[in-house]
Amino acid sequence: MSVRPATPLALSIAAVLAAGTLTACGGGSGSDPDTIKIAFPKDTDKKVTVRDDYVKDVAEEFEKKNKGKKVEIIPIQASQQDYYSKIQQMMRSPKTAPDLVYEDTFLINSDIKSGYLRPLDDKLKKWKTWDQFEPSAKTAAKAEDGKTYGVPDGTDTRAIWFNKKIFKQAGLPEDWKPKTWDEVLDAARTVKKEVPGKIPLNVFTGKAAGEAAAMQGFEMLLYGTGEDPLYDKKSKKWVKGSKGFKDSLKFVETVYGDGLGPDVDAALNPNIQTKVGTDLFPKGKLAIGIDGSFLSNNWIKTGGSPWPEWDETMGMAPMPTQNGEAPGEVSMSGGWTWSVPAKSQNPDLAWEMIKTFQTKKNAVEWCVRGSQIAVRKDVAAEERYLNSLPGIKFFTDRVEHSQYRPALPVYPQVSTAITEAMETVTTGDGSVGEAAKSYDEQLDSITDGAVTTK
Repeated sequence: MSVRPATPLALSIAAVLAAGTLTACGGGSGSDPDTIKIAFPKDTDKKVTVRDDYVKDVAEEFEKKNKGKKVEIIPIQASQQDYYSKIQQMMRSPKTAPDLVYEDTFLINSDIKSGYLRPLDDKLKKWKTWDQFEPSAKTAAKAEDGKTYGVPDGTDTRAIWFNKKIFKQAGLPEDWKPKTWDEVLDAARTVKKEVPGKIPLNVFTGKAAGEAAAMQGFEMLLYGTGEDPLYDKKSKKWVKGSKGFKDSLKFVETVYGDGLGPDVDAALNPNIQTKVGTDLFPKGKLAIGIDGSFLSNNWIKTGGSPWPEWDETMGMAPMPTQNGEAPGEVSMSGGWTWSVPAKSQNPDLAWEMIKTFQTKKNAVEWCVRGSQIAVRKDVAAEERYLNSLPGIKFFTDRVEHSQYRPALPVYPQVSTAITEAMETVTTGDGSVGEAAKSYDEQLDSITDGAVTTK
């Protein structure tokens, strides 16, 4: 255990080794009614300590306001998948369970189903601040049982980024705002014809890109084809055999079959997401990309590819629905929540810590420091937040129509099946019909037949 000088804050670092072992200082200290343990993913880049520093600052504030109480921080340095495994390992026993844990909405329901988390509804109904949260954000940690198991502290949204200089060369408007998929493809075709040598359009695809392909690529299309196109909430079944699924695959097939996207080898490279942000866009090689609000983090002074002119060069447009159907645009959101493990020894103190994270001042601070999109109406209206980064208002406005992935335990397997279908049509190894059929067969197996048709 190491302790920061001149502060009572107890800092416990969980060392994650390649062999999968975990050590947490003071293994059973959760039984101390005056100490709260917080586990979260440590920033892996030594130069970047945004989350680490923020958690420490809020913990120190908590200790000052709550005399006699201590905060034990457990930052876990690991890959994303290893982090999930480590916190699950910790939450199995009251001796090692943290009192507060940072949960990825991508996988939170597997922890809920395993009984690792406790519902917060009794606390939330008495907490006036909960009314400030956007309805869509409230669903991020809501389980099939209708209960809520976490409080989100920010999100990200997705839209279309485009290079205005390339558009000008192609004779396209610099205030471009496509209304349909066809208008997106038409603009890409115009770039290919008028500005040869540029990549017209990037849509993440294939197994190597993983969730970037499934969520940022495919689902940005699929959710523009109709209501509940992936998982039907009413029947609580996964959707197969839909026209929207095939139409989305057809869009991907068109991008790569017509030479509108990156070379297939480049598109299927595991580093494509990094390459888009640090090379293709900042070096003027790419005209259009469906991507996230976080993309510009690459281009700020402290980013991986500083680009002072990005704000003048890059434009942003909402991703349209397939044929302009209401509400006219699509966005997908992710994010993390603060959750209380079922075996926490200090759940009430953990809730007080969540409220400290979510004072308006701290909520604004995290969104600014972490380049997060606000999920609270009062934070979204704050001048400091709105002035924190060019484009922040644009991406915040997308929250209203943003969708969250089905927060269900089998979703990661469904996501993998989607990327396999995408890769099939990207490489030309199979037709849209064949790829969709293979997906449907996998979906039957993955969900034990919990499927429906639309």
